[in-house]
Amino acid sequence: MQDYSGCHTLQLAQLSNQTSSLPELPEVETTRSGIAPHISMQRIESVVVREPRLRWPVSPEITELLPGSMFTGVDRRGKYLLLQSEAGMLLAHLGMSGSFRIVTAGTAPRKHDHVDIVFANQCVLRFCDPRRFGCLLWVTGNIEDHALLKSLGPEPLGDEFDAEYLHKKSRGRQVPVKNFIMDSHVVVGVGNIYANEALFMAGIHPLRKAGKVGRDRYELLVTCIRKILVDAIRVGGTTLRDFTNSSGEPGYFKQSLAVYGRAGEPCKTCDNTLTEIRLGQRSTVYCKQCQK
Repeated sequence: MQDYSGCHTLQLAQLSNQTSSLPELPEVETTRSGIAPHISMQRIESVVVREPRLRWPVSPEITELLPGSMFTGVDRRGKYLLLQSEAGMLLAHLGMSGSFRIVTAGTAPRKHDHVDIVFANQCVLRFCDPRRFGCLLWVTGNIEDHALLKSLGPEPLGDEFDAEYLHKKSRGRQVPVKNFIMDSHVVVGVGNIYANEALFMAGIHPLRKAGKVGRDRYELLVTCIRKILVDAIRVGGTTLRDFTNSSGEPGYFKQSLAVYGRAGEPCKTCDNTLTEIRLGQRSTVYCKQCQK
């Protein structure tokens, strides 16, 4: 078993108000892969809850049943983290401002550090959430039947998500295609930033009705969604601090954004001025020349 007794502080999923109000799939996946090596198969010594009032109250089973157990799996479903223990499942969501950090036992908590899971090797999984819109819930039974997960669509990087599925799902739909691909009942984890970027890459106007997009264009859109997400995961998302060191250097995918956050600037493809509109209360940036 690997020893993490000398672990250093890692900052994960710290959001920037300049990019997004919610962590998106790449941020959550980067958090999952960042914390997993530090908490998997490590005996839990205690759980400290300083503030139970999150979006829903922190489940009391976390403090009652986790000590003495260990996490045997660290998975993700959409934007939810699934921490499987010998005693049950911890379902976590980062909300609008949440983060997980790995710190050494004895590290003083900050104002919004609400929950610590302390391991026998003296590492601590610490949950911070200034706005308290996240959640830490205890789940027993089949996780896929949980109310928060059972109606979710397929994972965008999974085999179930392809052009045939998306084309069939869209028939008769009058909603804008951007809203359609951001609907978690259609596909999970395609948040605002990456929807903007994928539609630009595919050359599809965000206001085009989902039911009016042909299969060939959905083929291209699926490819673009996957590429955008994979590229973002590879560099840690758009809003994360780098979990591979303690220096707090930001992730760099945001430097590659083609349209999001660039309203009024020239399109990188045709030099036409990028347009910004509000769609479903979200910033939507696109190129009138490149996207039809």
